[in-house]
Amino acid sequence: MAEEFSTDGMLDIYLFENEQLLEQLQERVLEQKDAECFDEDSINEIFRTMHTIKGSSGIMMFDNITAVSHKLEDVFYYLRESHPDNVPHLQLVEHVLEVEDFISGELEKIRNGDPADGDATQLVADLEKFLNMLKNGGAAAGQEPPPENVHEEPKHFYIAPVATNDSRFYKIYLTFYPTTEMANVHAYKTVYALKEIAEDLLYSPEDIISDESSAEKILKEGFRILLQAQCTEEEIRQIIGVGYDIKEVDVYECKAEEFLQGFDFGEEDAEAAPVIDLNASVEEIESKAETASGEEKKEEAPAKPKMAPGDFVIKSKEPGKRKTLAKDKKSDKASFISVNVSKMDQLMELIGELVISESVVLQSPDLNVPGLYLDNFHKAAAQLSKVSTDLQDVIMSMRMVPLTNTFQKMNRIVFDTSRKLGKEIEFVMVGDQTEVDKNIIEHISDPLMHIVRNSVDHGIESKEERLESGKPEKGKVTLSAKTEAGKVWISVSDDGAGLDREKIIAKARKQGLLDDNKPDSAYSDKEVYQFITLPGFSTNEQVTEISGRGVGMDVVIQNIQAIGGTLEIESTAGLGSTMSLKIPLTLAIIDGIVMETGDSSFVMETGVIKEFIRVKEEMMIHEPNGEEYIMIRGECYPVLRLGKWYGLEHYEESVEKGIMLILEVEDKKICLLVDKLVGEREIVVKPIPSYIGKVKGLSGCTQLGDGSIALILDATGLIE
Repeated sequence: MAEEFSTDGMLDIYLFENEQLLEQLQERVLEQKDAECFDEDSINEIFRTMHTIKGSSGIMMFDNITAVSHKLEDVFYYLRESHPDNVPHLQLVEHVLEVEDFISGELEKIRNGDPADGDATQLVADLEKFLNMLKNGGAAAGQEPPPENVHEEPKHFYIAPVATNDSRFYKIYLTFYPTTEMANVHAYKTVYALKEIAEDLLYSPEDIISDESSAEKILKEGFRILLQAQCTEEEIRQIIGVGYDIKEVDVYECKAEEFLQGFDFGEEDAEAAPVIDLNASVEEIESKAETASGEEKKEEAPAKPKMAPGDFVIKSKEPGKRKTLAKDKKSDKASFISVNVSKMDQLMELIGELVISESVVLQSPDLNVPGLYLDNFHKAAAQLSKVSTDLQDVIMSMRMVPLTNTFQKMNRIVFDTSRKLGKEIEFVMVGDQTEVDKNIIEHISDPLMHIVRNSVDHGIESKEERLESGKPEKGKVTLSAKTEAGKVWISVSDDGAGLDREKIIAKARKQGLLDDNKPDSAYSDKEVYQFITLPGFSTNEQVTEISGRGVGMDVVIQNIQAIGGTLEIESTAGLGSTMSLKIPLTLAIIDGIVMETGDSSFVMETGVIKEFIRVKEEMMIHEPNGEEYIMIRGECYPVLRLGKWYGLEHYEESVEKGIMLILEVEDKKICLLVDKLVGEREIVVKPIPSYIGKVKGLSGCTQLGDGSIALILDATGLIE
């Protein structure tokens, strides 16, 4: 009956769930890529993942995804049942990742509104060939292979009862989280999974596919299943597990007579003690107690004390597991809900407008009337500021995402690239739980990919070269992240050959990048290494599918600079290289100092300002070429006059009437001369309009409380 119901509305949850499953699958596989084989838990987890994807894809009628996931499920079904010894682990890892790539590509097509028309024929054939190889050589001699993992096309079904002496009967009760969307679809997936072991299967509510209102009923009353099968309770729990959708699974084995009574779950003989479910609320327990007591009085039975919750018979769930009382159910439990990113962006923009509006109100010139009593207003304003600040913090925390998934993608790149190049590489992740604004993560994925590929291709030597230089045969690439002073540092380090300074200089001179009158020794290592970030610059003479075209590092610089970040390159010949990205935690709201120069307002991020200082003219040093320096406590700093830098009118030329800001970025310091300081503000960052173009030293703009526009200064652009 799959053809008779619409999949509209189910698609979003299908994509979300399967993308989550694929991310978890890739993470688990890459964690064990260097092991001798998959452990039992991983085999079971991968099997369940493929089983779930197969089932949901079958319901959605994506036949190619169903076919390839079913074939990989067959492979892990055989591994789980037969435990063969001689499994080629890396080959199996590659097969799993190929399947993950194929399904991810199809899901991307579906998300973009295109048909999932990828050809899985060759992939299925390769998996079949691999499975046959395992069956021919993997199982012990004389051991019978497990029964085939047969797949049937999904349909609305009823399984005719075929009871045998080995048949067992179960009553199953599922409780879903209240926040679960489209619970009827989740319920159908469970039924579809049980169908493969069922001799007889009934469920309530019945019409869970075509009746969308059944979802609400399932959330409120639960989902009940009657199952006749030749299996154990443990096997049922392996198929139906607690997860992000199912809160609890209760499985009761019963007699055939009780099974035939239908969905009357567990009513006992009237003379027996009342039976309660462990998940019942205290109020329900007391209600049953009062009812039981009332019935006893009606029958004029001997007087008994009022029944308390402890007098009830509590059915066991699983042997050896702690029983949970109703009162325990009141403990707090985190619940999650998926939200469209565009709604989060819109909410962030509204918070920004709220901050601006708050500034407009609190800095209104109408409040500056002499003799105006505003104590109550200031108290209310302080409360408003506190609430808006707390609101910003909450929204920002909602947008913060750990770098785990991004780091795992780099793990995959290292694995794929090293296999193509025939290199053995150990990949180490440090600080992958560091949280960054989601928009930042989107901007750094491509730069990180290029840097990691360069480390594997250019940095790590071949096995022979490493052995000749006395290094371990296996190279090492380390990806690390940390937060410091409102910035995130992401570093990619390798223990390879390092950058060849002479080779880079020779290439730079050949391309006319060096000053003919300046000797090579006059260039610092840092200046030389920056040449590799220029467009079209590559020292790799041989063009491959990975590198040698002079593209990549210039893209890295462009993407990093677009979000106000910088790239540092350090290298030691023969020992390796480290490339460090310094990026802001967020692009939305920053703490900044508002200042004025001439008739213009500017903002500088608080984190880069080390000191404000008033200076005397005699402290200044004027060079013949027009450059200026200042001596402060025995240390010499270059001076940049902001008004002169941007060619402003009416700016203050006297250093004694202005104020100096000492800025520090990456161990570089500079003194910035401005006319005056206005104060500290929470700044809502807005991009500079595209028609203006890129202006050195500016990273954005903002609206101040009086409605005027202030330009946000980029300290990195001013210092370089």
